[in-house]
Amino acid sequence: STFTNILADAAPPPVLVDSITEEAIRLHDGLMIPSACIFLDGKVFLWDVPSSLWSGWTQSQFKIFEVVRPRPEMLILGTGKSLALPPPFLRSHLSKLGIQLETMDTRNACSTYNLLSEEGRRVAAALLPLRPQPWQ
Repeated sequence: STFTNILADAAPPPVLVDSITEEAIRLHDGLMIPSACIFLDGKVFLWDVPSSLWSGWTQSQFKIFEVVRPRPEMLILGTGKSLALPPPFLRSHLSKLGIQLETMDTRNACSTYNLLSEEGRRVAAALLPLRPQPWQ
């Protein structure tokens, strides 16, 4: 008799955002994330980014997307309280990796991420908090 692992090729359950406040992003499981984070393949990663938006940013902030397999089809970038278009090098870098970049404010990024995740899309999110806190 043989057994079949019906979960072997199944995608992990998505990380879903329940709400977002000035202080944190609250996930559906109750976890509060007070800093910048990346959602990828059903996991949450804290994301150490420069405190000034786009000043001092390099491709290294997105290194995880170079090494992960399979790569997401799309990265939703939440830029805080308001939309702030990223520098051209970032879009170019992700495009070379085969990842489409969608940029929006963090509230809309969370909603869009939830919707696409629930549809089963291979999507990732890189989210900046509404009120950035110093990395501790």
